[in-house]
Amino acid sequence: MQKRRLGNSGLEVSALGLGCMGMSFGYGPPKDKREMIELIRTAVERGVTFFDTAEVYGPFTNEELVGEALEPFRGEVVVATKFGFHIDPATGKQIGLNSRPEHIAAVAEASLKRLRVEAIDLFYQHRVDPNVPIEDVAGAVKDLIQQGKVRHFGLSEAGVRTIRRAHAVQPVTALQSEYSLWWREPEAEILPVLEELGIGFVPFSPLGKGYLTGKIDDTTSFDSTDFRSVVPRFSAESRKANRAIVDLLETIGRRKNATPAQIALAWVLAQKPWMAPIPGTTKLLRLEENLQAERIDLTPEDLEEINIAASRIPIEGARYPEAAQRMIDR
Repeated sequence: MQKRRLGNSGLEVSALGLGCMGMSFGYGPPKDKREMIELIRTAVERGVTFFDTAEVYGPFTNEELVGEALEPFRGEVVVATKFGFHIDPATGKQIGLNSRPEHIAAVAEASLKRLRVEAIDLFYQHRVDPNVPIEDVAGAVKDLIQQGKVRHFGLSEAGVRTIRRAHAVQPVTALQSEYSLWWREPEAEILPVLEELGIGFVPFSPLGKGYLTGKIDDTTSFDSTDFRSVVPRFSAESRKANRAIVDLLETIGRRKNATPAQIALAWVLAQKPWMAPIPGTTKLLRLEENLQAERIDLTPEDLEEINIAASRIPIEGARYPEAAQRMIDR
């Protein structure tokens, strides 16, 4: 597995990371813990050194899973986690945003224990909190870095002004946001600013929350614990309307002897050398499939063909329900 540096920070990670959320949360019932530990450790054996989790995944259980799985590899891998939500201690439910400095410090202490590490490699603000100045957030993480409890500061789904203001207080190592062939909004304003400031980019959902694999169609049903069951882009009508983007990936894939998922990941990898996407999976077969994407060579002609064809395909449906959409920083 090739390595990439996230911007100017010097933080080196595998070109493809592993998003671990779906092992515990979000995509149906939690998966078997022992099987997921084995999957994570197999990823390390295959060269993956970049793993993504968050306190809210579960809540807490995903950090515990990742911490147990990666404990034998301390110092060899990069673990990213996130703060920024208020979680009711009585019910375990997420009940809004909270990026107050004292809360950030408390979350860091708890995450360190669950992850079984001495320092958090990359600590993202999960969502921008409109009630807390981003300068205070960056300052709180800066204090944690000076204390040796955090190594790098990150933001997630942050807008341009927020990125600039945070970076002025504590250099931002990476921005994590959704990015794929069916969600290209970051190209307009975000990516130029990241390049200007020397900030790395970590695309989540580079496979369109599974849609770009070609395994989901308008007849697919989702469990009530799968958040896609309430996402407008995953309504039966939207899934049917958006099939053209998968058809494009399949067309390129036949030429390259690759799956739609591999072409989708290879496309992201080809965009910038300071991008490290984090596709998630709970299946060993899919892990192996995803990691092979690194070996696919998309020529400039291939990329131009994909871009021209994709630009003619309108994507139907919002990527979040309305309540979640309101948490995206603009």
